[in-house]
Amino acid sequence: MSKDFHDHGPRRVGQVKEVTSLANPIIKDIKALTNKKSREESGTFLAEGLKLVIDAIELGWTIRTLVYAKAAKGKPLVEQMAARTVASGGLVLEVSEKVIASITRRDNPQMVVGIFEQRWKSLKDIRPREGETWVALDRVRDPGNLGTIIRTADAAGASGIILIGETTDPFSLETVRATMGSVFAVPVARATPEEFIAWRKSAGVSVVATHLAGAVDYRTIDYRNKPTVLLMGNEQSGLPEQLAREADALARIPQQGRADSLNLAVATAVMLFEARRHLLSLAEGK
Repeated sequence: MSKDFHDHGPRRVGQVKEVTSLANPIIKDIKALTNKKSREESGTFLAEGLKLVIDAIELGWTIRTLVYAKAAKGKPLVEQMAARTVASGGLVLEVSEKVIASITRRDNPQMVVGIFEQRWKSLKDIRPREGETWVALDRVRDPGNLGTIIRTADAAGASGIILIGETTDPFSLETVRATMGSVFAVPVARATPEEFIAWRKSAGVSVVATHLAGAVDYRTIDYRNKPTVLLMGNEQSGLPEQLAREADALARIPQQGRADSLNLAVATAVMLFEARRHLLSLAEGK
C-alpha cells in the first residue's frame, strides 16, 4: 500500500491533495478496502456520507483519510471535517466525481467518504452491569442482517455485539451502510465458541437463546434479574448444540401464518425490544 495511505508510524502533520486519476496509488488502496483481506491488513474501513463521517469523528474514531468530491468543496461541514482530519494527522483528498464513484461503486455516490481505523472491543473487558443487554450472534453471514442488527441494538440501547465463530465482517461496506452510522456507536467484540462459553461462565449474565426446540415464550422471561445476553443462531442452521447448552432459557417467538421462520435481523429486533421493554419509554421525546 502507498505510504501516504498506510502509515503505522507516528502521527504526521495532515495534508490535502487533489486527485483526478483513477490510477493514483492512494485511490487504488482505498478501492481495495472493498476486499476483506485489504481491510484486515490495513486495519481500516470505508464509511460513506458526510453524516457518518461526522458521527465517527464526534465519537472519537481515528480518521486516516477523508475523500470529498469537488462539488462538496466549500460546504461548511465538509470544510470542518477536512480541518479536523488534517489536525489529527490524516490525509484529505479532493477528487473528481468519477474517482469517488469508482470508490463506492455507485452511480449516485455520496460526496464524502472517510477511511477509519477499525475498533474492536476485547471480550475479556466486557463485564455486563445491571440493565445491560448484549447480543451474541453465531456465524451471522449476511452483511445486511448484521448491519441492521447493529442499528437495532443502538436504537434499543443495547450495550454491544459479540460475534461468535466465522461471521461476516462488521466493517464491510455493505454492513457499514446497513448500520446507518450505528457501527460507530455500538461496540463489537469477536470470539470463538469456546471463548464465548468460557466468558459466559464468569460474566454473571443470563443467556437467552432463540431455538426451534425452545419451549419458553420469549415474553414470559424475566429480563430484569441479571444483565442479559441474547444469543441468536446462524441464518440457515440456527444455534449449534454446543452453544444452545449454555443458555439459561431456550426461547421461541410465537408465530401464526404460513411463514415458518423470521429473518434473523427481525427476530433479533423482536427479542431486543422485549428484553429492554422495562427500560424503554417515550419520555423526553424518545
